[in-house]
Order: sequence, then structure tokens, then C-alpha cells
Amino acid sequence: MKKKCLLGTVLLAGSLLAVQPALGQCADLSLEEAIQIALVNNPDVNITRLGEETAKAKITQARGSNSFSWKASTSFGTSEVDTYGWDTSNSTRITGSLPIYNGKINHNNIESAEIGLDIAKLQTQRKWETMKLEVVKAYYNVLEAKKQVAVYQDTVDKYQQHLTNVEQLYSAGSKAKIDVLRSQVELANAKQNLIKGESSYDNKLSTLRNLLYMDQQSPIVLTDDFVYVPFEPDVNTCVDYALNNRKDLVVDTYQLKQKELAVKNAKAGYLPSVDLSLGTAWDKQVIPSRNNHTYSATIGASWNIFDSGVTKGKINAAQVELETAKLTLDKDKNNVSLNVRNDYNSMREAEKRFESTQEAVKEAQEDYYIANEKYKAGEGIMLDIIDAQTALSTAQQNYISAQYDYARYRAAIESDMGYDVHPSTATVENAVLK
Repeated sequence: MKKKCLLGTVLLAGSLLAVQPALGQCADLSLEEAIQIALVNNPDVNITRLGEETAKAKITQARGSNSFSWKASTSFGTSEVDTYGWDTSNSTRITGSLPIYNGKINHNNIESAEIGLDIAKLQTQRKWETMKLEVVKAYYNVLEAKKQVAVYQDTVDKYQQHLTNVEQLYSAGSKAKIDVLRSQVELANAKQNLIKGESSYDNKLSTLRNLLYMDQQSPIVLTDDFVYVPFEPDVNTCVDYALNNRKDLVVDTYQLKQKELAVKNAKAGYLPSVDLSLGTAWDKQVIPSRNNHTYSATIGASWNIFDSGVTKGKINAAQVELETAKLTLDKDKNNVSLNVRNDYNSMREAEKRFESTQEAVKEAQEDYYIANEKYKAGEGIMLDIIDAQTALSTAQQNYISAQYDYARYRAAIESDMGYDVHPSTATVENAVLK
């Protein structure tokens, strides 16, 4: 009966709520569970998501700048007047102001802030997509490393068996001492590869735990494995989809709009501004009285007639930033297209390797069996055993590599294309978090 621990229910209420870490013993972890845990708990994801809160705060600031603002001030004082004693004074004022016209700067700022919130949401969604890819790669890296360790262990076992056979044949006088020495060297080398493989497996498992924000001491068992699923779309279809759906490209478009608004704001420096001011004041007591208060209402206008080129400089700088944003959008589109094509070609290459290496493993296994039996019969030489074992190990490693290369590149293409990724509302099980 497999052991489980409850992580908690992931709730989405407008924005993702981080699940509180829970301790416990867990054993099994599927790929989908790993993805969901990372989407909820990974600090990079949550840091990116907090950008939405920052964007909301900026909207509040922008809207407030276009509304009434009120200020209250008061002062108390006392002073000695010659020999007549002390004279006290008090002055209290309440003033309010409302911008009526400033070249639509405030309206542009509000629009830019609202666009900023859309950008923040898109950046969160893109972070979910890239985090999923990181988890998929890390998950398959662990599985690949585990199978590689099995190959290294099998090689060690075969060399150990062979060394035993050689020592027996040497004792019987049918093999030379050099065969024993060479077998010992090959076994030592195989053990070195096994040690390195085990270390690599531990490191990749630690990387996966780190992505999931799990305790590094938590034992986990990955329950999913490579399953070949054909990828049907052609490369041009993938590129077109990516150019239309990548969130970061949409972000570039929105940032371009923000730069256009910034140019308008810079040009507004040539226009007049109009403000409404309201106020009341009193100066003889703390609380106003019927006979001691004043009211005021003022509409003021100002126009910066000459500023020694300051406004022109702001306009030029804003226009440069606008052109930079246009070039950035073009550059990012080219990079997206290139990444899709590169990952697509690499996936197809891995697919072909996967098909060809599968048969090579069978052939290498048969070759090793023949070489081993011939050696036992005294018809083969030591070099035949070494070559056959090396060929078998290489074929097995190539087969493993091809499988997981295909799985990783397939996931990379989906991320390159901008396939939507969202945290699930389902209960996530079988995970140990910090």
C-alpha cells in the first residue's frame, strides 16, 4: 500500500494562493503532481505573481492622481510681547485640489497602469509555462539518470562475472595473467562510471526537489516514465501558433503601447495645465467659528512657454524608447521562431535516434553474448569482450538518451509555442515540502 501525504487544496480566487508547506513522509510523485506543486510553491513563481499586486497598486496611484486631494495643516505658536505677557497664535487650513486639464497626462498614466496589470498577469502565465518546462526536464533528467545508473551497474556486474571467469581460467592455466589484469582494470573503470552516475542521479534529484520547494531529505519515487506520444504539427504550424500565442510577445506589444502613451505625455509638456483649488482657513481658535473663517475657490492655469529644450529632450527620449520597443518586439519574434525551429528539429532528431537505437540494443546484447561464450570456449580474446561490452553499454545509453531527449524537446516545443498552463484546483498528493 503506497504511502501518501496531503499537500493541500490549491485554490484560485482571482490569483493563486500559495499552499503552506507541510511536512510528512511521501513516496510516489507523478509528473502532473510535480508540475502542480511547482506552480503553487516555487518561490520564482510566487515572486512573479506578486508583480500583479504591484501593478494594482500603480493603478490606484494613477487614478488617485486624477482625483481630488485634500490637505489639512495647522500651527500653534506663542511669543512674548514686551512686558505685556505672552501672545498665542493659531492658524488652520484645509485645501483641496483637482486637476482639470494637463494634456491628458493623468488619463494616459491610468491607461498605462491598466496595461501594466495586463502585462503582470501575462508574465505570471508565462512563468507557469516556463516552470512547467523546467519541472518536466528535471523529472525526465532524474528518470534518465536512474536508468543510466542501472546500465552502469549492469556493466559492473558483467565485468565482475567476467573477472571471476578469467581468474578461474587463469588458475586452470588456460588464460594468461594479462587477461586477469585487464579484467581488473575494466572492472575498476566500470565502477568509476557507476560512482559518477550515482552522483549525477543524486544531483538531478536534488534539482527536482528544489524546483518543487521540497525538503532535500524527503524520499520520493517518480511514478511516471517515458511514453512515446507522436507529435503531429509541422514546424511552420508551430511557429505560427507561437507568434500568435506567446505571452511574452503580447507583453512586448503592450509595452509598445505604454511607450506610445509616454510619447504623448512628453508632448503634453507643450500644453497648458488647469487646476481647481478649494480651501478654508481660520486663525483665532482651534475650531472655526461663524466670525473667524474664510472660504476660497480658485481655478488656475499655467503654461510653460519656454523651458530651454527640456520638453523637447523628454520627447526625443520617449521616441527613442518607443523605437527600442518596436525593435525589441521584432527581435523577440525572430528569437521565438528560431527557438521553435531548433527545438522542433532536435525533437525529430531524437525521434529518429529513438527508433534506430532500439534495434541497436538488441544487436549489441546478442554480440556480447556471442563474444562471452566464445571467450569461455577459448576461441575469443579479451579485446572481443571489452569491445562487445562497450558497444552494449553505448547502445543502451544512446537508447535511454534518445527517449528522454524526445520527451524534453517535445515539452520545450509546447512551451515555445505558448501552450496554456494553469494551476489545478484539485488536491495534490504525494509530496513533501519544506
